Amino acid sequence: MKKISLVAVFAICVFSARAQYVSLNNNELDKLKQLVAADPSAKTRFNELQRIADAALNEAPNPIDTIRSEGKLAGDPKKTATGLALKDMRKMYALALLYRTGGDKKYLNKAVEYLAAWSKFNVPNGDPIDDTNLDPAVEAYDLLKNDMDAANNKLIMGWLAQSAQMEINKFKPGRETSYNNWHSHRLKEIGEIGFAITNDKFTQYAVAGIKEQIGKNLLPDGSSVDFKLRDALHYHVYDLEPLLKLAIIIKRATGVDYYNYVSDQQTSIKKSVEWLLPYLKGEKIHGEFVNSTVSFDKKRANNGEKDYIAGTPFNPKNGVGVLELTEYFYPDAINLIQKLKATDQNYPDWQLVLNKVKR
Repeated sequence: MKKISLVAVFAICVFSARAQYVSLNNNELDKLKQLVAADPSAKTRFNELQRIADAALNEAPNPIDTIRSEGKLAGDPKKTATGLALKDMRKMYALALLYRTGGDKKYLNKAVEYLAAWSKFNVPNGDPIDDTNLDPAVEAYDLLKNDMDAANNKLIMGWLAQSAQMEINKFKPGRETSYNNWHSHRLKEIGEIGFAITNDKFTQYAVAGIKEQIGKNLLPDGSSVDFKLRDALHYHVYDLEPLLKLAIIIKRATGVDYYNYVSDQQTSIKKSVEWLLPYLKGEKIHGEFVNSTVSFDKKRANNGEKDYIAGTPFNPKNGVGVLELTEYFYPDAINLIQKLKATDQNYPDWQLVLNKVKR
């Protein structure tokens, strides 16, 4: 398989020391080390990543030529192979973090080995549901970009830029995927890659896009187009997570707050998170996928994927990811997170550690 030309991609890429808005900057890394030393639950989360990094030192990268998850049923060989390969993502991130917090170059070298292996072998397909899995790789690159050698930096930048450009190339205006959860994931991926590799074309695409997506995908009552189409809170959550992640990056990079931004249609991420809360608190119950308009949902149910069987009650724990990202903007969300996770730990998930040092 041949990759697309890199000429246009590198014409807009800048190779220099760059700010880190997707991962952590030097000041935030110092805060992280202090927090890990002071708080047992933060240390537990960090130690989990250290174990992954240490194990990865003795393992080889397992890149896949094309990520194939979207539209595939559980048990599909392509989906299974993709899932195995994507275990590399967490390893890259853990290795990069261990290097930046400790300075041991064995972690740097191994992280670059993983990133380079994927950059050489993986061919972006422009599918945002497949590409959303690349987040840890983008974050790992962002952590390491000012420390790796020029040749690998150029190689990895090129792969990430290809991924973002293919997302733009595959965008089809007017189709359902131009405003449903696909586009939320597309914008998030293009935006985080843009900020990681300092590409103004990509960052501007994402910033303009999130404003439009808030107006088109989220509804004035707080629900979403995806909820209406799929009759499933699962997809409302799946839409909010990438929008929240992109909003955090943009807030860090530009100071503009798209969590509280209200569109001309009187829609907002904040309103759509608040609309979800009664279901997370157990005050409301929703049977999933009963009136879904998407045939693939029925196929998954017929395939024995129990979460997609029509009428299955939404599990509030499946909304914790939204709450953890929301906590960056609204720290009081920790109370419901702790309740749903049945813990009194300050940092029951790594995202909350990141929120604390980034906020």
